Amino acid sequence: MSRILVDLTDAQVEELAALVKAEHRSRAAIIREAIEHYITERKRSAGAEVFGLWKERQVDGVAYQRELREEW
Repeated sequence: MSRILVDLTDAQVEELAALVKAEHRSRAAIIREAIEHYITERKRSAGAEVFGLWKERQVDGVAYQRELREEW
């Protein structure tokens, strides 16, 4: 496991301290969990902006692909 130095605002430190107290967990454990959640969400949404991109089009995707390949 590696250590890193992160600068947090005073408000973030206060909110983190409240979570530590409420959950009876270490600050490091909560931060690790938050980072893991962030990474998972980023991976999941990485393709979301292109998923279903052609759903509104009235063109058959395979036919369009074949038409483009005929140009080669």
